[in-house]
Amino acid sequence: MKEIVETAGAPAAIGPYSQATRFGSLVITSGQIPLRPDGTLVEGNIEAQTRQVLDNLKAVLAAAGTDLTRVVKTTVFLADMNEFSAMNAVYAEYFEAPYPARSTVQVARLPRDVRVEIEAVAERA
Repeated sequence: MKEIVETAGAPAAIGPYSQATRFGSLVITSGQIPLRPDGTLVEGNIEAQTRQVLDNLKAVLAAAGTDLTRVVKTTVFLADMNEFSAMNAVYAEYFEAPYPARSTVQVARLPRDVRVEIEAVAERA
């Protein structure tokens, strides 16, 4: 049975989706973009945007009863693959070995014209 996860510690969904879904021992998050919990956009460089995205993921995972150490897979969507190294440096501040599996793709456009979006799959504690 799936359970919907919602928290005020991350921005509310801006469409017909949930921040995350718990399904058995799994937590599947929706993609997080660099919105503050109050819904305002973090403008600026890829580093600032990536930090906000990962802070949002932390908040959603905490509300689901897990954390970044239990993430098994992430998908990173970048507006510009030339910003991969800068995004990766911030990403490395949030995750420790053993690292989750990851895919990173460049996309034509992201919601609100942000630079980065990240989604995750984690196991519940």
